[in-house]
Amino acid sequence: MALQHYTLDVCLSTPVDCASTVQSLLSIFHEQEMTETLHDTDGHGCLATFVGKNGRVLMLRVHSQGLVTIDLQCYDDDNIVQLDNLLNALEKKLKVLLDGNITRIKRLPPLRRGAKVDRYWPTADGRLIEYDIDRVVYEEDSPYQNIKILHSQQFGNILVLNGDVNLAESDLAYTQAIMGSGKENYAGKEVLILGGGDGGILAEVVKQKPKMVTMVEIDQKVIDGCKMHMRKTCGNILDNLKGDCYQILVEDCIPVLKKYVHDGKTFDYVINDLTAVPISTEPEEDSTWEFLRLILDLSIKVLHSTGKYFTQGNSVNLTEALSLYEEQLGKLSCPVGFSKEVVCVPSYLELWVFYTVWKK
Repeated sequence: MALQHYTLDVCLSTPVDCASTVQSLLSIFHEQEMTETLHDTDGHGCLATFVGKNGRVLMLRVHSQGLVTIDLQCYDDDNIVQLDNLLNALEKKLKVLLDGNITRIKRLPPLRRGAKVDRYWPTADGRLIEYDIDRVVYEEDSPYQNIKILHSQQFGNILVLNGDVNLAESDLAYTQAIMGSGKENYAGKEVLILGGGDGGILAEVVKQKPKMVTMVEIDQKVIDGCKMHMRKTCGNILDNLKGDCYQILVEDCIPVLKKYVHDGKTFDYVINDLTAVPISTEPEEDSTWEFLRLILDLSIKVLHSTGKYFTQGNSVNLTEALSLYEEQLGKLSCPVGFSKEVVCVPSYLELWVFYTVWKK
């Protein structure tokens, strides 16, 4: 069972008489066999609710500030033609009734609420996106996170971790950007990947015949899901935890990094695919910032003097959070330089920032 939520908004240049506007629309509702209830809004315009057959509920509100809003809720097995006719009749009547006073009429596609397959996911900067997701192909709860892989008609399978869209099979642009956008030569190099459980980075680096790639991913269930359902991204690289030039460690990366620091182990490239820059702008109060600073500092310590550290930032619109991240780069145990690149990642539906960091 799912609910369809239709909206119709009418913006006015000047306020209208609320009570007479509601009265003028009553005949349309009566034709649909809907019964009304008028509500006291304590001087904030007029509010009427209408209940009809098949569980239909409509809320009509004429606001005192010059706005008319209509919200219609019905079940997804309702008669779509009848619903369209109702909304069309209301829109037509309002255009006649408020002729010359309307600045904008906006009718949106229905919001599907409570559906078995969730199609709505927010962008990093808080906008709502409706994806063309038609099924869940994998879902597991690990000790670390909720893991979903959803199928999109446009983007292929999409990995979603704790409600955040991570990577789709369409998102080679993400993998290329976090590897240096084709400007680096990984042949014969030592590479460390932090996270990357979807296998995309590992698969692309291995193609360049590195000396050795070590990938440290804490969540076996991410690997299990992706090797079954994200093969356009990872190919067969996740089928085995070891290959001729790579190894996958299913471990927490912090103890691994600390051991590398202790042993004096260094890498030509460190690619951090663990987490985006936190949205919170309170770095002293957010534990994610503390985690990020620790990873940064340890990564720079295991980076060869001529090596490079790659990581994602966040949405290009989160300028304050990105600026705070850049401030953290100035607080590491050794001085570093950095550059950034803005890339369009298809399934994110927003521009994304990537960083390159090096020792000075």
